[in-house]
Amino acid sequence: MKKLLYVCLCLWVGIPCAMAQQEITQELQQKSIQYAALSDKIWQWAEPGYLEDKTANALIEELQAAGFQVQKGIGAMQTAFIATYGTGSPVIGILAEMDALPGLSQEAVPFRKAKFVNAYGHACGHNLFGVGSVAAAIATKNWMTKAHIKGTIRLIGTPAEEGAGGGKTYLVKEGIFKDVDAVLHWHPGDNNNASPNSSLAYRVANFSFTGLAAHASASPEKGRSALDAVEAMNYMVNLMREHISPETRIHYVIKNGGLTSNIVPDYAMVEYTIRNPTAQGLEEIWQRLLKTAEAAAHGTETKMSYEILAGLYNLLPNDILAKEMQKSLEKVGGVPYTPEEIAFAEKIRQTVNAQTLAPISSAQTVRPYTTDLAFPASTDVGDVSWVTPTAGLSTATWVPGVPAHSWQAVACNGMSIGHKGMMNAAQTIALTAQNLFKSPNLIEQAKEELYQRRGTKTFEYKSLAGDRKPPLDYRK
Repeated sequence: MKKLLYVCLCLWVGIPCAMAQQEITQELQQKSIQYAALSDKIWQWAEPGYLEDKTANALIEELQAAGFQVQKGIGAMQTAFIATYGTGSPVIGILAEMDALPGLSQEAVPFRKAKFVNAYGHACGHNLFGVGSVAAAIATKNWMTKAHIKGTIRLIGTPAEEGAGGGKTYLVKEGIFKDVDAVLHWHPGDNNNASPNSSLAYRVANFSFTGLAAHASASPEKGRSALDAVEAMNYMVNLMREHISPETRIHYVIKNGGLTSNIVPDYAMVEYTIRNPTAQGLEEIWQRLLKTAEAAAHGTETKMSYEILAGLYNLLPNDILAKEMQKSLEKVGGVPYTPEEIAFAEKIRQTVNAQTLAPISSAQTVRPYTTDLAFPASTDVGDVSWVTPTAGLSTATWVPGVPAHSWQAVACNGMSIGHKGMMNAAQTIALTAQNLFKSPNLIEQAKEELYQRRGTKTFEYKSLAGDRKPPLDYRK
């Protein structure tokens, strides 16, 4: 009875309750084998973006068995779903990614050994991401039930984060996050870190040029080369690099340059990706990129068209939520290795191309809290962060020094090191959600910070991909 009164008192006055936190962490630790097995199934399937049917169904079954109500096929995306428990405010959202990457099939061994030739592999750890988030949502729900906590926990299954998928952008466009008070997420990595990050706004587009075919030797004067237009555009863009901000990134690849050198190419296409620290800066670079394409077409007497494939906002950090995430992560701690895991780590680090590597023991530590960090890549979580306060963390699911999008990451994601990092993330998110449910003032502070960073309280979301619909076939 005294124990029950103590727990109730802690919940009533809203102060941290170590006993309730221990219940959450113990539940997740007890289910670690179950969740590791589920993540291994998804690792084996390694399904590409918008085609994560088995993955989504497996996560949904787990959530439904735990008492969540599930809506499938959200935002015209078959594998997007929302799992909900509870009613009313606050509404805490948890993101769950699912897709794998092409050409990175790999067995869970510390040397290069593909499972299947040119097949997909979980090189970004989304097999762990999705399961870890589901585990956190279920643990939070169970605590809410026992403690009679009012509010809603919402797990959002988000497909196709990689490449030009941008699954979350279409969910934001559908208004899925309008009533969400705060969003929590995580990502596999080679360290344990909950410091708030920004990222780069991003746009991908194909530029197509149409000319006139002709015999390249007998009648070249009758042809107008679409490949010349692509090369002219690329040359102008490369000159432009001298006159853009150092943080801006521009990458391109020629997707179609003609069929044979004996025919003047009447069609050519180049794909461009541009990035900038802000959406406004991205738009400025985009307008300059358009001018190079128009000029290339004009100078080569060809016609130009373009198609925007994807567009992502830069990530807005939220210091209020990030500090809560950091506190939870420090309680959970890092990832300890067994002697077998140390041996695995030593072998796989020999395959990493890097002059210096953090010590293997760094996986057991949590990095100090730091602000104003800039992640030099892009994520569709950025779009979410513009409409609701958002915070995330990284846990050491990979051996220190292992890069993302590598076969080494795939190997780690399919064995015990990845499993341990996943469960640390699940515990951290669940403890953070618990603190937010018990301290509504934190959510209000986080919203005020969002308004300040956005520069406005009212914000009308407009996708940087324009009116494009989800590219459901982009991995087919």
